[in-house]
Amino acid sequence: MGPVHSGVRARRLFGFGSLVLTVALVLSTSSSPTRTFSQISPTMEVDPEYPGTAVERLRNIQARVKSLTPDDLSKDWEEVRRKILWAGGLKDLPHSVPGQGYTGHSFNDDNHCDLTPMLGEVAHNLHQGEIRGIAMGNKLGPGIEVASLPELGPGGSWSTCTNGCHVEPPQDVAHVQFRARIAFKLVWTPPSFSSFVLVDDSGAYLNHGTPTGALPDLRARASNYNLVKGSKYAREADALADRSAGA
Repeated sequence: MGPVHSGVRARRLFGFGSLVLTVALVLSTSSSPTRTFSQISPTMEVDPEYPGTAVERLRNIQARVKSLTPDDLSKDWEEVRRKILWAGGLKDLPHSVPGQGYTGHSFNDDNHCDLTPMLGEVAHNLHQGEIRGIAMGNKLGPGIEVASLPELGPGGSWSTCTNGCHVEPPQDVAHVQFRARIAFKLVWTPPSFSSFVLVDDSGAYLNHGTPTGALPDLRARASNYNLVKGSKYAREADALADRSAGA
């Protein structure tokens, strides 16, 4: 197939669950740099509410998360973090340059705790100022391309910022900048913040663990919980805390 020029419109029929969505795509390659991500195909499933979601990739990520056991996620923190990166389709790149694939911060602070699977072109979206506390631009695309594991499906993965997720609909990087759902969110559980839960975009439980060793700073873990406190994303963390208190 030859190149598709700017202004050419193609109509595609996509199914998502019981929904059928007719999408008009405006495809342009004449002004875009070459991408290393898999491109949108006519048969690709699309999420009508968050069309930037890499749906196939999201499902494969969640399958990987569920393939882990709580024991797997209760070992030394660095080993656990590498498993979380692997499940999310991210490489462990602690020595790369920030902005060029570095993932040493991923799940290691209070905020970079959302795993977002986005379509390839969407990964290059820039922040236009809608999200409080996020820098203008927030250019993540080049790093996403470098750090994403290709075997989980088209598109890429990134550990996006969780701030803004406490409102409905969420006003965070995943949902606003990338128009994508999260595959999972890591939330540390009160009151000691020594355990965490992994929950999906609706806040439903996926997995949990109680890692050992050098955890992220206690203040960061407490701040991570406070970013979701009172929202759907805190429910499973609160439930785990209640079960632990009653044990």
